Amino acid sequence: MAHSIDANAGNWNNEVLKSSVLTVVYFWHDKCQWCERLNPIFNQVTEEYAGRIKFVKLNVLENPGNQELASEQGVMGIPTLMFFFQGRSLGQTVSFMTKEELEEVLRDMLDRYKRCLTRSSDIRNYIA
Repeated sequence: MAHSIDANAGNWNNEVLKSSVLTVVYFWHDKCQWCERLNPIFNQVTEEYAGRIKFVKLNVLENPGNQELASEQGVMGIPTLMFFFQGRSLGQTVSFMTKEELEEVLRDMLDRYKRCLTRSSDIRNYIA
């Protein structure tokens, strides 16, 4: 059973930008042959990394709002994976990858996420 959330332009802010954990957004569509190959791999890693990473899927062809959102995020090719933490981008990948390659990217993003957590400070502490 996959542990991903279906996102769209309407729930983007709540599911992605306001998320307080590392969030990966998979931009895809059902007419993309590379997405069809990546889907089962993505679903596998969502199960294996559940609880450590929030997984979100956004079908860019589902509606015009999703197309516009993908364009605003700079998505130029499909499949694209974008990584966010507290509304900030930590990185992205574009293209099909094997499970091993995807796991390597996920481990790298988890390391970046942990560095963000340890190096971040609350700006409210510095406002007089």
